[in-house]
Amino acid sequence: MERFFNTEGPCEPSRHYMLPPLDRLPTLHHLIDRGKYIALHAPRQVGKTTSLSTLAMQLTSEGRYAAVLVSMETGAPANTPTGMAEDAILDDWRDAILAQLPPELQPPAWPDAPPQRRIGMALSTWARACPRPLVVFLDEIDSLDGAKLVSVLRQLRSGYIRRPGAFPWALALCGMRDVRDDRVDFEEPERSHSASPFNIKESLGLRNFNAAEVASLYQQHTEQTGQAFTLEAVQRAFTLSGGHPWLVNALGAQLMDFLVPDRQVVITAEHVERAKEEIILRRETHLDSLIERLRMPRVRRVIEPILVGENINMNALNDDIAFVRDLGLVVDRPNLRIANPIYAEIIPRALSYRMQINMVQEVAWYLRPDGSLDMILLLAAFQEFFAEHSESWLGRFDYQEAGPHLFLMAFLQRIVNGGGRITREFAVGSGRADLVVEYAGRRDVLELKIYHGSHTEKQAVEQLSGYLERLGEREAYLVLFDRGLRRSWADKIYIKEVEGLHGERLHVFGA
Repeated sequence: MERFFNTEGPCEPSRHYMLPPLDRLPTLHHLIDRGKYIALHAPRQVGKTTSLSTLAMQLTSEGRYAAVLVSMETGAPANTPTGMAEDAILDDWRDAILAQLPPELQPPAWPDAPPQRRIGMALSTWARACPRPLVVFLDEIDSLDGAKLVSVLRQLRSGYIRRPGAFPWALALCGMRDVRDDRVDFEEPERSHSASPFNIKESLGLRNFNAAEVASLYQQHTEQTGQAFTLEAVQRAFTLSGGHPWLVNALGAQLMDFLVPDRQVVITAEHVERAKEEIILRRETHLDSLIERLRMPRVRRVIEPILVGENINMNALNDDIAFVRDLGLVVDRPNLRIANPIYAEIIPRALSYRMQINMVQEVAWYLRPDGSLDMILLLAAFQEFFAEHSESWLGRFDYQEAGPHLFLMAFLQRIVNGGGRITREFAVGSGRADLVVEYAGRRDVLELKIYHGSHTEKQAVEQLSGYLERLGEREAYLVLFDRGLRRSWADKIYIKEVEGLHGERLHVFGA
């Protein structure tokens, strides 16, 4: 059977291209040998379940431990009483353990216990009966809501001192978030900023693939089918995905199954670009789940400043940044920015989609005789459209501060859809958003900036000149959005040309 790139569920070596799942968790086995309680947190679909399932099988086969991977997700439905949630979890565990362990290592019947004690009593009873020390990996721990999560964490903390004879020797809590960030005690609100109820553990993350690992994964396809990737194609896949395992596999699957099914055709960087576009347009479950999070106020408080290049509001909590980082939407090193170019493209597209579908724009209206875009004509049309519709449209928009930027991106996307592409660069504190519009072999550079006073244009010219020097271009377009309520549209809308620091030709559009 021919293996393939997996984008759904845990990987299996016999069916899927995959890398050694424990290479990205080199210290985990050592921590288990030391009897540690561990929190393993990473964004969705980066390989947590595959890694832990592999490690559980390895630990059991070595003969020293009885190790299992079980899920907490069946206790997640909202409004489920704690006792019923515990019963659902334990019922699910029974089937999972049956599939993973031989009869002599399986637990006895779960004991009767009152609510908020059932998980702890079940683990204690099993540990007493098992001939080996227990190692338990609790997947989807953060699917539980606050009160149920706090209850489970307290039961684990309470049992910790009874290990290994009467409680698991080692344990890992797996989810998107680090449990130390869950500090709310729902029964004692006055202690809502106290330490985590689970404070006896190490904390580990699971990194993305590096460039060499992406190359190694794609090389498996070459070895199986003979179909080669150019070096530029592999590098482009790594750059676009940021090494996120699901995105790396999704690009591979799109290339292998749809765009380049002929194994005699070498996969190029341009093929990878087309694969990226198809993934974004298809909005698969992984991307949709991230997009749904954009509506959350704590996500907006972090994402919106990045989109416009402003600094994070000092009233924003560190937990907000940690939450959005743990979702995988942003990275914070070396600076806070959207995690990878694919997310940087899909986030503004998703946020501006309702605007885009309500715009009646045709690319033919803005084409030069050679088929390239007339950006001056296009941006002049945008000025008129923005003046007519922005007040009514932006007033119903969640992302108020980023609204003008998203408005222009929607306008551009509506025009270039199917015939070109837009590359976006965002970074908090940069003071602007940079766009590169590619259409019919021509590349146009745009900088979007909020007008904060007379110094804004001078600063923007300096920034744009530096950006053009990096890109090797000599012409660009600067759009300044004036949010001042006292100025009329007649004052806000203008077009002029200025010279950049190195003689570049810069077209300035007020809006």
